[in-house]
Amino acid sequence: MNSLEPTSPARPAGESHRQNGTNQAAVLTIIVTSYLMLVVDISIVLTGLPNIQAELGFSHAELSWVQNAYTLTFGGFLLLGARAGDILGRQRMFIAGLTLFAAASMAIGLAPSPTWLLLGRAIQGVGAAILAPSTLALLSIHFAQGHERTRALALYAAAAGVGASLGLILGGLVAQVISWRVGFFINLPIGIALILGAMRYLAETPLKSGQLDLAGAVSSTLGMSVLVFGIVRSAELGWGDSVTTAALVAGLTLLTFFVIHESRASEPILPLHLFANRERSAAYAARMLFLGGMVGFWFFTTQFLQGVLMYKPLHAGLAFLPTTIPNFVAAMLVPRLTRKFGNARLLAVGLVFAIVGMAWIAQVSEHSPYITGIALPMILIGMGQGFALAPLTVAALTDVASEDAGAASGLVNVAHQLGGSLGLSVLVVVFATGGSVAMDASGQLAHHIANTFTASAVMLSISLVLVLSFIVRPRTQLCPQ
Repeated sequence: MNSLEPTSPARPAGESHRQNGTNQAAVLTIIVTSYLMLVVDISIVLTGLPNIQAELGFSHAELSWVQNAYTLTFGGFLLLGARAGDILGRQRMFIAGLTLFAAASMAIGLAPSPTWLLLGRAIQGVGAAILAPSTLALLSIHFAQGHERTRALALYAAAAGVGASLGLILGGLVAQVISWRVGFFINLPIGIALILGAMRYLAETPLKSGQLDLAGAVSSTLGMSVLVFGIVRSAELGWGDSVTTAALVAGLTLLTFFVIHESRASEPILPLHLFANRERSAAYAARMLFLGGMVGFWFFTTQFLQGVLMYKPLHAGLAFLPTTIPNFVAAMLVPRLTRKFGNARLLAVGLVFAIVGMAWIAQVSEHSPYITGIALPMILIGMGQGFALAPLTVAALTDVASEDAGAASGLVNVAHQLGGSLGLSVLVVVFATGGSVAMDASGQLAHHIANTFTASAVMLSISLVLVLSFIVRPRTQLCPQ
């Protein structure tokens, strides 16, 4: 799933705040719960997508914006959010991000139209971009390096695995029993409780001098958003449509401006020299391709389960357990397996698992049984994601200077979010242009979804080629067995 990937930023100035056990428990609860809320909110919408589409009148192409509006602003403003926390204080930005996220969640729950919902999702993404960088930074100053911090980070990381399953099941439950809107309403009381807890228990970090690169953040986010808009629009109106062409040209122009601006900015949000290392650059590109393929799997599988197999939303959420449970177990095994086989080899193995699983599930049709057509390949896909994400993160932080640690770890998360958005937009085009077959509506839907799984397998295969060429092979040459 397109969950947040926990990557440690540079430690903020100041020593860890040593507190009594009660206060430390409160701090850990606040931080982990806020992170869990972000993870759950990514997955909770998935099992409600068919209901959202039916109630608000989204087309199949427009439906992708329910996910993209969130991930584009999240990824686009993530580096700016991290920089704002450094300058303005982590506790202050933690509370600001929570406030924006909770208020936007309430607005989404009240949405009377697609435009309202998408605007709320975009604002929610900005709130997440402000909140997410502060969670790890605050954790690092409240828990001393060593056993305390290791335990806290383990619980923080475990929230990702728990949150993925919880979001799918909770989203399916409320969509089936009450309304998909409840999945967003619940963020308001949780957010208020976390804000009150943060004001009482979280220490503020020292303020720093510096500048916020607003031009970089806005141009990169607008550029990616307009580019994705052009790609998605082409799925419905074709590449020859004048608005589609204008959007693609505008998006590429804004991204070109962003690169030029970052090369000249005194305090850029994205230091371009991070791309000088070929292994790191390959890891960023491989991550974008990997997330592009995986987000498509989550997005279209829920539509297959509910639109073809006719599962209720709750049953669709439970049907993802063959992916989420192996994903969690594999992620917990990564430290031990990395010591035994090495980071690069484990990354390649994880990608192979994911490719085989995706190629298998790409054979689905309206007559495919759940166990052999969906559940068994889901196990491989879950194991692949669990084995691959942490090693991809390690590869992306290879030989990073200490002064660039924060920007480099932030860039990992940017690649994570924007790769999912860009990949999903491409898969929407594949879905729309997959050709028609002599079947009923259910069969047609299954055929188009199978095509997107094939395209996802291709994305994952290209990611594997990059990993083998620029990460595994160089590492093998440096460390011959």
